[in-house]
Amino acid sequence: MVGARFVKVEQRRPDLRIPFPERFVERLTGRTVTALGRRAKYLLADLSSGEVLIMHLGMTGRFLVDDGGKASGGGPPLIGAYRHTAGGVRAHDHVVFHLSNGAVVTYNDARRFGFMDLVPRTELDRSRHFTGLGIEPLSDALSGETVAQLLLGRRAPLKAALLDQRLIAGLGNIYVCEALYRAGLHPSAPAGSLATPTGRPTAKAHRLAEAIREVLNEAVAAGGSTLRDYARTDGSLGYFQHRFRVYDREGKPCMRAGCKGEIRRLVQGGRSTFFCPVCQRP
Repeated sequence: MVGARFVKVEQRRPDLRIPFPERFVERLTGRTVTALGRRAKYLLADLSSGEVLIMHLGMTGRFLVDDGGKASGGGPPLIGAYRHTAGGVRAHDHVVFHLSNGAVVTYNDARRFGFMDLVPRTELDRSRHFTGLGIEPLSDALSGETVAQLLLGRRAPLKAALLDQRLIAGLGNIYVCEALYRAGLHPSAPAGSLATPTGRPTAKAHRLAEAIREVLNEAVAAGGSTLRDYARTDGSLGYFQHRFRVYDREGKPCMRAGCKGEIRRLVQGGRSTFFCPVCQRP
């Protein structure tokens, strides 16, 4: 998308989770994507107009990219040449971007929990989507010291605190379970136990910061986790699910060498938590 212009935009319904912004098609048509980025779980496309196209996938949203046949010999591929056709009943194609480089980017969302919005770049941090968001887990801001400061005095279970987007933005259920396991921390432990009374980081805080970064980097390299219908933009599946050490492994043996524990599951805040009771003691 970067460097390409929106030649044609098809908006096939008035809303997703929320209504599309006013004059959505008009404000995109003819504009060029100058940069593509991310904040928390939002995709951000900077436009030549000075606005930012904000995109959120919700639960079942996906972008599929058709590169106009370039992957099959017509020129340099825009995306991976190897494909696994996955996703999407065509009736759930709600937005279609036709780009000047020949690519067609389609947003497909069965449950319509995703959304799109347009916000001036100068107002982005103050917009309703980003006000109050926490630090980025893959930024230099994440450290043992930061974790300790964020969790100081909090009595909430550690896992619940890590899912609070006001503290650390973008962490999801799967990767919190995996990070806690690698750090050897019980999901029900008081969040504040990772800081000393004076706010200094404990060894646990340092281990957690390192584990979060490690898990996320591995997941990004693996293309994400395909559990039900998640797919990458070229239709291929992510494969980080094959590296899960605790998530969705209830009743199976712990994978840590020498541990005789068995993975258990508990429900916290309506979400399944998986952990090893031997490696992750309270």
